[in-house]
Amino acid sequence: MSEIELIPRDEHNAELLAHVHPPDWQNPTPAPLYDLVVVGAGTAGLVSAAGTAGLGGKVALIERHLLGGDCLNYGCVPSKALIRAARSAYEVRRASDFGVLVGNALLGVPESGVDFPSVMARMRRLRAGISHHDSAERFTKLGVHVFLGQACFTGPQSIEVGGRSLHFKRAIIATGARAALPDIPGLVDTGFLTNETIFSLAELPRRLIVIGGGPIGCELAQAFRRFGSEVTLVQRGSWLLPKDEPEAAMVVCRQFVREGIKLLSDTRPVRAEKSAEGKRLVVASTGSAGASPSHQAGQETTLEADAILVAAGRTPNVEGLSLEAAGVNHNERGVEVNDFLQTANPRIFAAGDIAGSYQFTHAADAMARICIQNALFSLGPLGKKRLSQLVVPWTTFTDPEVAHVGLTVETAKEEDIAIDTYREELRRVDRAILDGEDEGFAVIHTRQGTPDVVGCTIVGSHAGEMIGEISLLMTAGLKLSNLSSTIHCYPTQVEVLKRLGDQYNKSRLTPRAAWLLRTIIGWRR
Repeated sequence: MSEIELIPRDEHNAELLAHVHPPDWQNPTPAPLYDLVVVGAGTAGLVSAAGTAGLGGKVALIERHLLGGDCLNYGCVPSKALIRAARSAYEVRRASDFGVLVGNALLGVPESGVDFPSVMARMRRLRAGISHHDSAERFTKLGVHVFLGQACFTGPQSIEVGGRSLHFKRAIIATGARAALPDIPGLVDTGFLTNETIFSLAELPRRLIVIGGGPIGCELAQAFRRFGSEVTLVQRGSWLLPKDEPEAAMVVCRQFVREGIKLLSDTRPVRAEKSAEGKRLVVASTGSAGASPSHQAGQETTLEADAILVAAGRTPNVEGLSLEAAGVNHNERGVEVNDFLQTANPRIFAAGDIAGSYQFTHAADAMARICIQNALFSLGPLGKKRLSQLVVPWTTFTDPEVAHVGLTVETAKEEDIAIDTYREELRRVDRAILDGEDEGFAVIHTRQGTPDVVGCTIVGSHAGEMIGEISLLMTAGLKLSNLSSTIHCYPTQVEVLKRLGDQYNKSRLTPRAAWLLRTIIGWRR
């Protein structure tokens, strides 16, 4: 078993490794036959393994790198620790807006500093503390056979790891995805960061270029700007967060500009090279609709930086699996599955980022539960579950946050679904005003002429906490009018959703209905 090293070599990373890839780990003796073999120990794999073991199944879990996958080691956990620290730095700088003087501001010197090594040490400490939930020891105690090493299918019902052969009735592929490497000449030689390496930084880069305006790029661009880096974000398209409503992206754009992030939209990287002072990225305008007159197609600009972060998409982890031997098809997006998350080999399923549909931790959890149901109990009273039945929200944890579920205006047009739209601004919500967090809005789409919710976008400091209420409406088949009849605490920012329910009720008050109500009131006088 190859040794894995985490940088820096401190007590926190040592604790993390002891949990998720123990250096002295000995793989168990394989059982004659497993009810389920799970390949990959990210969220989807861990949920699949724990769920099956908890139901009494004989299960093996194989991981070649770190248990916990991207979420624990390179994604949700470390990034949110950094985002929280960055927000704290931003709040300190804004304290005077609330009449509060902090630190040197008491002496008339409005300065604030960030101890970046301490920020990173806190992140590593918290990550290590959480990691015991995903540890090899814990899963062994749950009854799971944990194998560390590269998995390789040797047939439609067999797989090899560490020179040992495992045979299975069913298998789940949950190997996830990693940062895609764009084809930029000179980038590899120049050196770059991804979400897998940026959390190993020991020093804050004075100048940071971020390639990619999706969720990862936007979250880390804002965090590092708040830590004090000079940040330039390069985006091929005209909009940040292209999967969200354009109006939501515009709110984030305005906030980025206010914070001093330099945004280059409709811009593509041309080449990267080393410079005397660090790194250099040459970019060119694509000349798209959003380009300014001074930034026309083909015009090149040279950007100087100390670090380059690549956050331009994901690529599936299929290398070394010998999927062909198992009769499993895959493409550039990942393993091909049907609506039951079943591959071309009906005994093998796939879940999480490798299955390509929704690349979120909470979606991986939900997909794993579908796989368990369909792989082990599809002939039982519960029947088969479908991926298309899931209502999957997502949140980009910028400040303000952007949360979404269901259809957008654009996807409704693409699917030829007529909708009605209801919108409320946070600047009209008392708590948002009092918190100084009134930049944002909530918009809900219903199927035209009905109270049936088909989509929602919320932009606000607590959007990720609010979107669950709309996900519940959609999952349970409740109506927009239910928001109006639900009592919400005052003052809270979630009141913005109640107001959308009120808007719907008012829309039902036609002139004839209004006349009838006035008549009834008149009779009672």
